[in-house]
Order: sequence, then structure tokens, then C-alpha cells
Amino acid sequence: MKSISVICITLFFLITSYPTKADIAINATPFDFATTLSFNSEVLHQVRSINVYLPQSYEKNTGKYYPVIYLLDGSKNEDFIHIAGLVQFANFSWIKMIPDTIVVGISNIDRKHDFTTKSNNHFDQQELPSHGGAEQFIHFLQHELKPLIAKEYRTNGTETLIGQSLGGLLATEILYNHSALFDHYLIISPSLWWDDEALLKSQFKPNHPPKSVYIAVGKEGHVMERVAKELYKQLAHSLKDKSQVKFQFFSEHEHGDTLHLAVYDAFKDIDYAR
Repeated sequence: MKSISVICITLFFLITSYPTKADIAINATPFDFATTLSFNSEVLHQVRSINVYLPQSYEKNTGKYYPVIYLLDGSKNEDFIHIAGLVQFANFSWIKMIPDTIVVGISNIDRKHDFTTKSNNHFDQQELPSHGGAEQFIHFLQHELKPLIAKEYRTNGTETLIGQSLGGLLATEILYNHSALFDHYLIISPSLWWDDEALLKSQFKPNHPPKSVYIAVGKEGHVMERVAKELYKQLAHSLKDKSQVKFQFFSEHEHGDTLHLAVYDAFKDIDYAR
């Protein structure tokens, strides 16, 4: 009994002498990872927002100029945080999968409008009634956003576009009809069924071949898998000996979770020094 009493008394003093939560001074500060810029777009007639991640070396190395990744679906509650985090990981000195890179995430207002061309398909019109704004959005990318980024940040002219789903559709539209806008294209799970597969039925003859194109799709059903593979076949044939073109099928992943792994795979395999 005496031993038990001694143990209880010892535990009492240990517990009462240990600082409680009330004794710990806590200083909470914001965890800054990126910057949000908002501006009035004269092309889109909207106030648009972008999220910008700068690599760690940006503020220290003021004489250095950086490549830029443009990310569609780039708001903080879409794909910006996890893709920018992946870029940070890929930039670590012990990893060095890609060069130190700026990431520009483009926040959405109406992606169904901005990422699609006009469609004659009744189902498309019914499901996406606001569709058809792709050309205007591409004009915004070319004549407003890219010049803004070049003005505000130290960029070296090497630019990558990442798009998934409808964003992959838009990225393919840009690749087919405005290929000079970007050097590298990461096209993930593209919705190329749009408008009865009109893009795939058109001729791919870019006057400015991209440096690389990476295409990926998950286990997403026959149509999605078929159109992604068909895109790869067309590009691989047309860009042979001109560009680095890769296709990856993620058999254990679906439409919702292929993007992150696909971007990692692209960073690992695509030569961004081309």
C-alpha cells in the first residue's frame, strides 16, 4: 500500500508541475505559400484571379529568370495547392526533377464556358448550356495573362500548360490551333468526346511544334481511354523527330485521382531542358 501511495504522490507532482496548455504562449502567423492576384480582364469583361507560387530561390537570386507553368483549374480549392506543392518537391536540391519554376494557377469562374468551343451535339448543349468561350479565353491567355506574368515576374520564356478533363480539352485545342503559345503540354484525361470528337477529326499540322507533349488517362471508361490514346497516336505520328511525346495509362486510378500522379510522372520523364 505504501508503494502505491508513493507512486500516486509522484505522479500527482509530475502532472501538476508539467506546463498546461494555458501556460504555453502561442504565436500564430499565416503560412504564406503563394500570392493571389486579381485584375480586371478587358478581354473577358470579368475580374479574374490567379494564384502564383514562386520557387524558394526567387527572392534570393534576383538575377535569375524562371520558366512558368500555367495551370488550368488553378484555384486554391481546385488543383493549385497540390500541383504547386509537387513543383516545390520537384525543385528540391536532392530531387531536381525540373528546374526551379513559377506556377500560375488560373482560378475559374465558369470552366464549362471557358474551356469549350461551340458544339453542335445536342447532349453537349444540354449538359453544358454556357459552353463556347474557348477562343475568347485563349485570347485572354495570350494577350493579357502571359504579358502580365512576364511584366510582374522574372520569366525566361519557357512555358508549360497543364490541363485535366475539360482543361485537357482546352489544352488540346491550344496545341492544335495555337501551338506556339506554350513549349510543353501536359494533357490529362482530356474530354475529347466534346462536339463529336471534332478535334480528333481535324488535321494536326502545327506551324510551331511543341518541345514536349505528355498525355495520360486513368481507368475512365472506353471512350475517355480511347480518345486519349488516339490523341497520342496522332501526335506521335505528326511530331516524330520534332518533339518528345509520351503516353501513360494509369490502370489503378480513375478520373478524379489521375492528375497528381500523371504530373509527377511527366516531371520525372519529360526533358524540360529541350
